[in-house]
Formats: sequence, C-alpha cells, structure tokens
Amino acid sequence: MKMKRRTFIGMTTSAIVAGTPQKLWANVQEQSTNHDIKIRFLGTGAADWNGKDERGELRRWSSILVDNKVLIDFTPSNMDMLPVGCRPDTIFYTHSHGDHYHPKAALQAGVQKVYLSETWFDIAYADFQNASRELDLPMPDIQPISIGQHVEVHGISFSPLPANHATNYMMEQTLIYLLEKEGTRLIYATDTGGLMGKATRLAGIDAHQSGQAIHGLIMEATMGMEHAIDYRLFTHSSVATVQQTVQVLTDTKRYLPATGQWVYLTHMARTLHGTQAALDNELPSPLRAAYDGLEVVFTH
Repeated sequence: MKMKRRTFIGMTTSAIVAGTPQKLWANVQEQSTNHDIKIRFLGTGAADWNGKDERGELRRWSSILVDNKVLIDFTPSNMDMLPVGCRPDTIFYTHSHGDHYHPKAALQAGVQKVYLSETWFDIAYADFQNASRELDLPMPDIQPISIGQHVEVHGISFSPLPANHATNYMMEQTLIYLLEKEGTRLIYATDTGGLMGKATRLAGIDAHQSGQAIHGLIMEATMGMEHAIDYRLFTHSSVATVQQTVQVLTDTKRYLPATGQWVYLTHMARTLHGTQAALDNELPSPLRAAYDGLEVVFTH
C-alpha cells in the first residue's frame, strides 16, 4: 500500500513584486522522491514585458528550469533567475520567437545540448553557429525532434507535442511538452491557443481514447479574465481557456493532481492582467498565477 505523503504550504519571496513584500504561496513537498519533478519559473511574462511596469512589478519572459538541470526556453531576461552555481546543460525550445529563443543566452548559461522542432532546425543551427563564433564558446550539440518523440534527459522523458501557435517561419511547428518521471506526468504549454486534439491524444488525455492522466499542468494565459474574447485567441490562451481545459480534464479523470496541487498560469501579458496580488485574490481554484522565482514540486 502506498503511503500518502504529507504536504504543507510554504511562504516564498516573490521576484516579481518590488517594494513591500507580498504573501505569495507555493505548494511545497515535505520530502523529495525519485518521481518528483521540480520546476523553477525563471520567467512568467509574455513578450510585452520589458523591465518593471508602472506598478513596479516585473515579469521576465517565460522560461522554466527542470530539476536544476534542463531548461525549456531561455533569454537574457532569465539569466538572473538561475540559482547560484546552476549550469543547466540541456535546453528544449518551444519555438523561435525572440521572447523564448536566444542562442547567445543559452550558450552563456552553459547549455551543451539543444532540442527543437525539426521544422526549423537549419535556421537554429546557423543561429547557434554565429553565436558560438561571436562568444568564442563551443558549439552545442543540436538535435531536431519530431512530434511524439520521447527524449530522456537526466531521468526525465520530454515529449514534444504540437502547439496552436504561429511564427514568421510558415513551416515551423511550434511545441509544448509532456514531462514524465517515474510515473509523474506534467504538461508545460506555452505558447498555444488551447490544447490541440493531436497533442491531447499523444499525451493520453484525449477523452475519446483510453489513456493516462496527467498530474500537473502549467499553461499559458496571455489574456486575463476580462479578455477571453481577444484577437490573440487564435494563437494564445486566456484564463477562461485554462479554466475550461482543467474542468474538462478533471471531469474526464484525465487530470489527477496530488492533494493541494495548483494549476499554474504563465506567459501573462503585462497589459492584460492585474497585479500579482490581484491575481492571487481573483483567480478561481485550482488556478494560480506563477511568478518569477517560484519553485514548485509536482508529484503523483
């Protein structure tokens, strides 16, 4: 019989709010096990963030650090969010937009292996060659990946899934990722207008097919609660999109989180959301707004 581990709520210090400290809370596991996936949010903002705003708040561009070893997306804005002494050796890219993709920053962070969609591999390879020459740093190993492929890095399986998003490269297939570690399953979904049918089927959470539930969800909410109907709808999600997604997955038992686990929002536009404090007060359960520097442990 599997024993239930206790969880507790721990107060953290937010990197988003300047001035008076805020009470910002994160789900923290009392003990770490070999199936836990630790996520550090290095940035939670959309492309319209550029330093502190008029409210004194700051969101860096969206990026996460997985188990202190693997990055998903990374730009110069995220560099100061890396833990002291942390040198991640691998990066997975979601797509080629400049608020997610920056070869020089990846090289400066210590990345040695790069994974990205095969649909723009040649472009990225040339970009990294130029960055390597300019910085006089070794050229990393760049690997093209395809939809549904499983790549195991540091004991975690990363599976690229199709995102509903577009870039300037018309043939580029943008990505979201399914992370799996010893039975714990987490989806990281940015940038994407909802979850595509092919993505849910490959992840095993399509209600029309037998599959396997996920235990964690990090999903973009570029648009806020009052901006559900917005021109960005075709390539981005809103709070309402995430709320509806979670409701369907919960009702169909495709989302089975550990006790006390939140669904975390990221990639929030500066002009389409209130303050962190307002989000903390207004978001419906189980949604919570992530913030720069927040660390969360996902388990099952």
